[in-house]
Amino acid sequence: MSLTDAARPGDTTGPRDAHGSGRAPGPGDLTGLDPLLQSFELGPLTLRNRVVSTSHEPAYGQDGMPKERYRLYHREKAKGGVALTMIGGSAIIAPDSPPAFGNLLLYRDEIVPWFRELADDVHEHGAAVMCQVTHLGRRTSNFTGDWLPTVSASPRREPAHRAFPKEAEAWDLDRIVDDYVSAALRCRAGGLDGIEIQAYGHLFDSFLSPWTNRREDEYGGTPENRMRFPRRVLRAVREAVGPDFVVGLRMSIEDDRLGALPREEGMAALRAFVDDGIDVVSTIKGSIESDHTLAQVIPSMGTPSAPFLEWSGRIKAELSIPVMHASRIADVPTARYAIREGLTDLIGMTRAQIADPYLVAKLARGREDRIRPCVGANYCLDAIYASGDAKCVHNPAAGREAQLPHEITQQAPTRRRAVVVGAGPAGLEAARVLGARGHDVTLFEAADRVGGQIALLAGSRHRGDLVGIVDWRLAEARLHGVDVRLGVFAEPDDVLALDPDVVVVATGGLPNTEFLEQGASLVRDTWDVLSGDLRARGDVLVFDDHGGHQALDAVETLLAQGCRVEYVTPERTVGVDVGSMNSPAYLAAFAEHDVRVTLPFYLRAVRRAENGRLVATLWNEYADTQVAREVDHVVVEHGTLPVADLYEALVPGSVNEGAVDHEALLAGRPQEVVRNPGGGYRLYRIGDAVSSRNIHAAIYDALRLSMAV
Repeated sequence: MSLTDAARPGDTTGPRDAHGSGRAPGPGDLTGLDPLLQSFELGPLTLRNRVVSTSHEPAYGQDGMPKERYRLYHREKAKGGVALTMIGGSAIIAPDSPPAFGNLLLYRDEIVPWFRELADDVHEHGAAVMCQVTHLGRRTSNFTGDWLPTVSASPRREPAHRAFPKEAEAWDLDRIVDDYVSAALRCRAGGLDGIEIQAYGHLFDSFLSPWTNRREDEYGGTPENRMRFPRRVLRAVREAVGPDFVVGLRMSIEDDRLGALPREEGMAALRAFVDDGIDVVSTIKGSIESDHTLAQVIPSMGTPSAPFLEWSGRIKAELSIPVMHASRIADVPTARYAIREGLTDLIGMTRAQIADPYLVAKLARGREDRIRPCVGANYCLDAIYASGDAKCVHNPAAGREAQLPHEITQQAPTRRRAVVVGAGPAGLEAARVLGARGHDVTLFEAADRVGGQIALLAGSRHRGDLVGIVDWRLAEARLHGVDVRLGVFAEPDDVLALDPDVVVVATGGLPNTEFLEQGASLVRDTWDVLSGDLRARGDVLVFDDHGGHQALDAVETLLAQGCRVEYVTPERTVGVDVGSMNSPAYLAAFAEHDVRVTLPFYLRAVRRAENGRLVATLWNEYADTQVAREVDHVVVEHGTLPVADLYEALVPGSVNEGAVDHEALLAGRPQEVVRNPGGGYRLYRIGDAVSSRNIHAAIYDALRLSMAV
């Protein structure tokens, strides 16, 4: 049976062959040579290669259903060549497992037709699709959904989601086993190729680990008793779905905490689960109950690549079923090594395919050099909690497939002469996109290197990987014929000499110290610290009224210089906008160096003391009190103010006077605003040249504006 013919309406078995891609091998095709591109038998499926997008929840569902946005997100990965895309990380099976991060509601029958539509789309483009299934147990809140009590093996609270669960009773376990079965059958009825049961951090493995299982009945105590409930679930699910439907398990086989699941017990349980009928295991080392442990399981930028790969290889050597592994495997060479050396059978490159869903297709075409790199920022995860859904730090098309392209293939109807000023992430993206669409593009940059604020991070302990954002864009811009002119401080005459049709100003911003009532000339900013212009000694007060990474990066740099640091912010916490995936590294540095944290205080003024040191005045708005600190340096972070001189000079000569039609912008239509009929060009500004925002906003500005030129 071909994949295209499979999973039609009325067929509840799903495809049996996921090998066909619908694409004839072309010049440079590496399918037969690269170990990543070899096919693989997974239970009843033949996967077309070894690359998987593992289960994760981007929170793109609507009303708990995988509707259009969810479907298009996964279809794009299928179009891009992935062998298996896994949805629903994790889809929940019961109302007493309320969504904690946008989870799909798998306990509702209405999900079946939405699954079928998604499965048909994915199958049409040559990939298989599975759904992760779970009961969240204690990893959710008592105070959401239907406000039912949360349950776990024992009433042990999870720090991350802060629920106090009850100990699951016998009747709870009976109904939850039935819920797992019903959920699996809905997945099968929806045309999916299989399910993956989530067995780490949720209800399933709360029974397995002695850390969370303190029971004294037949489900607690010995390792055999602790695996009793998970085995009930697996046996019931396997019997219900039959042999031609993949049943996988994502399992923490070894928990690094003292008193938790040791490797030998994890392996004994896994062997029992194999006997119960699982087809594949996705290996995990560690736990996810706190920000600290989650950041270890899903490592962020500034950490070693693939930290658990060799460990997973040792697990695989002891098993008779296929093994899948995913943990900071962001680059093709590492993934290729993993398959070639037999460390895993299937390689999870999930975040890498959020950054570039066409990773596999580019690899197969021999264009590995054009893959948009995952820089490990973990913005994809942190953004779910900060803004409600996943976002790639430098691929704004992720999750916006209905509005924006991942690959720019559509040429502009008329070739224009475009000038972009500023080669930070916004300017580079504008130049890349305009060049890819066939325009004649010149890019001016005042510095002798590209990157803007990202260039400051080249030596950062944690965020140096972000340079990949600008390196890739520079290479792509040059590939598309962009004339890149470094070391040119563009004046209006430089721009106008090129007789442009379109001018994009991406000149960024400069640190804002204007908020101070007194002493702005006495303070330094985080740019001074990160660039190395300030080599501080002694006592340093860092004032953070931004809440992002910048002040925390500066603190780390100052600590490395041997400074004694006090961190002051008017917020309720440290780095309020730094998500849970990135904050643990900073908090560790704070603890290791005994950083003094002062909350919640504003920095009002700075003056020079008679002894030459600085006196900083701090004000607490809650108590309306002031305190003073005497230090050697004051470093401030209050965002940036736009560098807008060039833009303002060009406004009078432009057709649109810099105006943007927001309705047209959001609809993807060309800008047609005319405020000055005698103007000679259209003028736009993007990124921090507009206001102090972040990398994603800057690139999103550039992409959606440039796509309509």
